[in-house]
Amino acid sequence: MVTLDFRTLTVPVGIVRILELILTCISFSLVASVGNRAESFWTWCMFTWCLCFCVTFLILFLEFFSLNSKLPISWEDFTAAFAMLATLMVLAASIIYPRFYTCSSCSRQIGATVTSCLVFILYAVEVGLTRAKPGELSGFLSTVPGLLKVLEAFVACIIFICLDHHQYSSYPGLQWCVAVYSICFIFALLVIIFTVCRLLSLFPAPFDKVLTVCNVLAVLMYLTAVVIWPLYSFRNNPRPSTCKAGVLCQWDNLVVISFMTAFNLGAYIADTIYSCRLVFFVSRT
Repeated sequence: MVTLDFRTLTVPVGIVRILELILTCISFSLVASVGNRAESFWTWCMFTWCLCFCVTFLILFLEFFSLNSKLPISWEDFTAAFAMLATLMVLAASIIYPRFYTCSSCSRQIGATVTSCLVFILYAVEVGLTRAKPGELSGFLSTVPGLLKVLEAFVACIIFICLDHHQYSSYPGLQWCVAVYSICFIFALLVIIFTVCRLLSLFPAPFDKVLTVCNVLAVLMYLTAVVIWPLYSFRNNPRPSTCKAGVLCQWDNLVVISFMTAFNLGAYIADTIYSCRLVFFVSRT
């Protein structure tokens, strides 16, 4: 029997989600009113706002009609992971869209940028509201290590978007870096999927210990990538004169990958510290 839960619309996280719905709708409506553009960055921004609107509406709908408890997934993990993912995606859209599509006289584009920035703040607030507090029983993805797993997977996706087969196919060192990105991404994705689908019991060893070992290996692998990628990418390869200011070219993607590699290394180090703390300190108390 379906029961209506009005409390989901009045609690702080419910109010935040309603505001997210309104502002994401305003963002993609303003951008759509300007006209369609067959460009990957424009498509990414529109996809981000539309996806966030649809999934947030679905979450509110399922919770309002008390249908979320009937789903064969970990609802807390799903909502926490999506809030983190939406925060990162909207942040990227809030940077990309004004960088390429706004001007001083573009009122609707500026309005879409402002609402997108507000949506980013709202999703960040939702992450804070849904994150598990110390000593609180909750899903893994609502803890700091779980949120870091979503961050690591998202950063890896940005790296994959910037990769060009012709730039790394001739260098074994760069191929090793791509292997590092791929292996670590696959593991992070598996952790997210297994957690949401409640399949962690299928791990052949205690999950926390498996996670710690894999995080340590990921740190070591990313340490090699953070050195090898810029070494091979920029050696005898200055920025081409054809790359004009304000226009993103393939060489700039190498810089983005270098930065994101260093960023993900920091994320994996933080993840390893948290995981070791949970295994060797919290579990003993």
